[in-house]
Amino acid sequence: MEKNLERDLEILTAIGEGHPLTQRDLAERLGVALGLTNLYLKRLARKGFIKITDFPRKPAARKRLRYLLTPQGISEKTRLTYEHVAYSLSLYRRARQTLRESMSLLPEGGMKRIALYGTGEAAELAYLTLKEFGLEPVGVFSRDGADAFLGFPVRGLAEIPGEEIDGVVVATFEPPEVHLAELLAIGVPAEKLLTLRRSSVLPTSEGAQP
Repeated sequence: MEKNLERDLEILTAIGEGHPLTQRDLAERLGVALGLTNLYLKRLARKGFIKITDFPRKPAARKRLRYLLTPQGISEKTRLTYEHVAYSLSLYRRARQTLRESMSLLPEGGMKRIALYGTGEAAELAYLTLKEFGLEPVGVFSRDGADAFLGFPVRGLAEIPGEEIDGVVVATFEPPEVHLAELLAIGVPAEKLLTLRRSSVLPTSEGAQP
């Protein structure tokens, strides 16, 4: 799903929740600048998806705006939601198949100590795929570490070289190049890196990335 459509869906969903919503609230939710949020809202209003009205206020009070979904906006939100679900299911299937193909020969080749690099939905999918092969992650890592993930303590990137690891699953649905570069920079061999999607950084091989 294209980024601009994901952003539109997020805005329409936030407005459709019916809670008081300021542009600043929405900017924080989207993770973008306040001015950019204002442009997004105006564009959706021009398309007829939302209506921007003034709150009733006292003469000396600061101007406040209310954002409402129009019938056309409700229809667009429904369409985008369906498209997002379909895209997500397709993404999960492709990622799972890619990782399964990469891992199909690992146990036979003696590669059983597999770590996860990343947390979130992609890491959950990777964890389930490991379990299909009878493998339990030997550790979970992220760039800066975290509290816990699926009951595993999440350790920082710098700790990976000190571990006895046969392979590292780079658990992200986004293009993995940045994460691959981080792992390669600390000395993890390319042949030990497994991804959920194709990458131009790693060579194609049965034991690495298909």
